[in-house]
Amino acid sequence: MNPLQPRTNFQFDPFEPHPELDNVDISEFENADWNSNSDPFGFFSRKGLSPPKLMEPAEVRKEARHRSSKIYEDYHKLRAIIERHEAVIQKRWEKKTRSQRLKILLDAWPNMPATHRPEFAAFRKHPKRLHEAAAKYRDSFIWPYINQEDLGKPKTLPLLLNARGRNHPSVFAAADGDVMHLGNVSMVLVPIFLNGHVMILNGMTTEQDYGKVVSWDDHEDAFDWMHTRKQFLPGEGLAILEAQNRLLSFLVTCCHQILHDIPSEELISDAYPVQPEPSWGASDEARNLASLSTLAGEAPYRVPAKLNFESIESLLAARAARAEEHILALREDPGYFAEHLIDIKEHRQEVLRDVEGKVHPTMKFPREKILWARIVGNAVVGASFQLEIFSKLRDQAQKLKLLQNKYANKISPLEDLPEEYLVALLKFRHYLNQAAQGPMLQLKTVVAASPPMRKYFVRDIPISPSSTKIVVMQKPGVKMDGVAQSVFYLLQTLWEDELNLFLYRLPVVVDELERLIQSDQRARDLVSPHVAHLISELAIIGECMRQLQLYQPWANGFEFALADKEEGLKREFAESTKSLGLMLGALHENNLGSVCEFGNPSDNKFDYPVGRRRNKANVDALRAAEANLDIFWAKMDDLLYHKAGRLDDTAWKQLLTKSRPLQRTPEWTEPASGKNVKQSKHAQTAPGALTAPFSALGIGSEPSSVRKEVLAGAASKSKVKSHGTPDVRPAETTNAIPQSASATSDPYRPFSVDARALKVFRIVFFDPTANTTPGEVAWNDFLHAMSSVGFAARKLYGSVWHFQPTKLDVERSIQFHEPHPQGKVPFLMARRHGRRLFRAYGWSLSTFTLKDMSA
Repeated sequence: MNPLQPRTNFQFDPFEPHPELDNVDISEFENADWNSNSDPFGFFSRKGLSPPKLMEPAEVRKEARHRSSKIYEDYHKLRAIIERHEAVIQKRWEKKTRSQRLKILLDAWPNMPATHRPEFAAFRKHPKRLHEAAAKYRDSFIWPYINQEDLGKPKTLPLLLNARGRNHPSVFAAADGDVMHLGNVSMVLVPIFLNGHVMILNGMTTEQDYGKVVSWDDHEDAFDWMHTRKQFLPGEGLAILEAQNRLLSFLVTCCHQILHDIPSEELISDAYPVQPEPSWGASDEARNLASLSTLAGEAPYRVPAKLNFESIESLLAARAARAEEHILALREDPGYFAEHLIDIKEHRQEVLRDVEGKVHPTMKFPREKILWARIVGNAVVGASFQLEIFSKLRDQAQKLKLLQNKYANKISPLEDLPEEYLVALLKFRHYLNQAAQGPMLQLKTVVAASPPMRKYFVRDIPISPSSTKIVVMQKPGVKMDGVAQSVFYLLQTLWEDELNLFLYRLPVVVDELERLIQSDQRARDLVSPHVAHLISELAIIGECMRQLQLYQPWANGFEFALADKEEGLKREFAESTKSLGLMLGALHENNLGSVCEFGNPSDNKFDYPVGRRRNKANVDALRAAEANLDIFWAKMDDLLYHKAGRLDDTAWKQLLTKSRPLQRTPEWTEPASGKNVKQSKHAQTAPGALTAPFSALGIGSEPSSVRKEVLAGAASKSKVKSHGTPDVRPAETTNAIPQSASATSDPYRPFSVDARALKVFRIVFFDPTANTTPGEVAWNDFLHAMSSVGFAARKLYGSVWHFQPTKLDVERSIQFHEPHPQGKVPFLMARRHGRRLFRAYGWSLSTFTLKDMSA
């Protein structure tokens, strides 16, 4: 348990438990010996469940041949129709009204479920009678993507027809089995049982081989195929064949109805020759702006995606860079530092009142110091955890990309993965699972205390004032409405990390949460920006997990492959994150008493008037806030050094020892009479305007002379009083981006952009000498500006957007948070975006010029 977080117990669950699944050890699902000759049905009998149906090999082969034959018949029909009429089908479907589309769908698939993810809804709707309801909702667990909400859209059915009509059924075998995950692990779906055999589907492209049932005794690889999950248990295979059989028949029927004016006997005749495959016609900008949730929603209707380490590396590299920028901003920008600490305080459970309406003891003097020690510790621990974890994941993704290319010619669906590559995949998977624990734990402690959710919860009265244990419960007399219950249920599923999360899987829960938040303003209002950030953390991890799950058929065998490697991976992870443990111990609240007062923003020591007009009083206030921040970090670095050591093997230390200047406000100088603007600006941006690099304030060495000077210089500062004397000079040293700093690309490469984009960049790189005006930036305008200079913008989950270069000479991606709940970026945040863009790409206001529209 993180000593900086309160120990939390929840005494509220808006949904009933699953009595038939109570006290289930998840390992029983994962490790059950389904092929034991001694007692293959012991697991079912112990749980009071009906055992699976027994079938003889001859019966299974007969049924498999029948289904395979029907699949091939419908597949060839569908392919012939699509090759000849796909463009017509697309146009006709798009022109139909929703009611017309639904009529065709329901005629072809009677009683089609109405809503998205119907199996998810069925599982939650019938927690006490799950297996009684299985007969009614069985179809939803086999074909969860067959529903009116999704297929009624203009694009979805054409996507499905294109994928299934132009690709062999074997391409979808593993994916069709994977979508039944919830039904299988919850035992709503119980496949038939046949021991000692395996059904081969993956990689089989002929009718006689597709769905072939092979005895372990008849083929030397059959047993290995089953245990490593490269092929399927006979019951699983029959379920996949059943799914494909009905799906292809449904699609053929839909085509006939859409092309109702063409006689059936002529539909695939020579009267209609084969046509080139039509394009989908989506603009580049529309594809670039497709959100991760949109892509995830379309995935069941497309050809199964391939494992893409290029995308994973870009995602993780940008997230690691954002973690770096967060740490740099905490050290450089007093306003950002103060806002971050206040935001943490507003999400701590100590802010909740107890059942008697009293405040927590740490919210009152003199124990308030304890609370701020915890807050300061949280800020530093959280920043270091994000940097360490995502840096390690980024490095592993880079290695995996190299290994994937190295072994590209040796990978076959019927062969084991090379050992080096397999171990790297399992290591990456283990680190992802561990990385998810941090955001999950934080969600558990911050959701109830977050400002939008606080009205529903209270604290129980603590046993003693010094107790760190906090019990959160629903506030008496206050009931959640349906939307609030759904939001809380999904969030609770994430942080509990137990049975429900195992059943649903992390990416699915995040998908459902994002879908709910985006579709209902009431749900969106219940998620604070801080909680949205945590959701985005889990979404990035979940997307990496989803990508690994796409790596079929090998992904199905990861658990088996992990059996003799798990302990080693655990030891390696513990060793590689040992420094995080040292930092966590060093930042215990008992050690922070002498440091937290220097970081406590409640006395306004970090007031940072960067948006105000320059005069001596404002410049002195800026310098005082910067000096106070330097004092805090000097003391924090010393504490870490003395309590945790040099931390040489950490990304934290590597970041702080890089040579980069702190942006600091120069001393005020009265403007000389008669001097022009350029001379005044030159005086303000002289080399002395930048202090020593971060390494001088870094960790791992005794306090340097620079740090001692910071402490001594700041100690003499007094409160600044303004006498109302304005500075008529336009020079803006704190907002301007220094031109001498290093960058990863050519800072002088000009971009010609339209007026809309230029207006954005003039605010982001605010410079009064260029007649720019500070103000808010509409998020859609920011997206347009970034896209106009060569970025593909993609919304992840929560509030994070991923910007990947597509037309630039750089590879580095970058991520920004969409403002929540408003759709505008405040000026101070826009200014911080400018600093990040400068550090990443070397951009300044002079980088952008107005495009000549007449040309």
